[in-house]
Amino acid sequence: MAKNKYCIKAETLARLAKALGHPARIGIMQFLAKRDECYFGDIYEELPIAKATVSQHLKELKDAGLIQGEIEPPKVKYCINRENWEYARELFNDFFSMELCKKNDCSE
Repeated sequence: MAKNKYCIKAETLARLAKALGHPARIGIMQFLAKRDECYFGDIYEELPIAKATVSQHLKELKDAGLIQGEIEPPKVKYCINRENWEYARELFNDFFSMELCKKNDCSE
């Protein structure tokens, strides 16, 4: 059972890392972190990329669970999914807090 739990955490961490693996998505997350919520147009105006590209990046972040969107016709409102944000923080913290081997190089 512990092995399965490990695999789920590793898969989740990899999915989150992939979702954050583009500078535009990092920018979107930084933009949203400063606000309780905002609309697609606010995000689009902030980034120097096409609307379709912004939409694709938002979809990736939403699919990973980092953000959530709510349709308020004719607009879509986005915000950070706080529960998943905290879980992502925990996973990344655990990952980067691992003890490293005492050896300082990998030549042997």
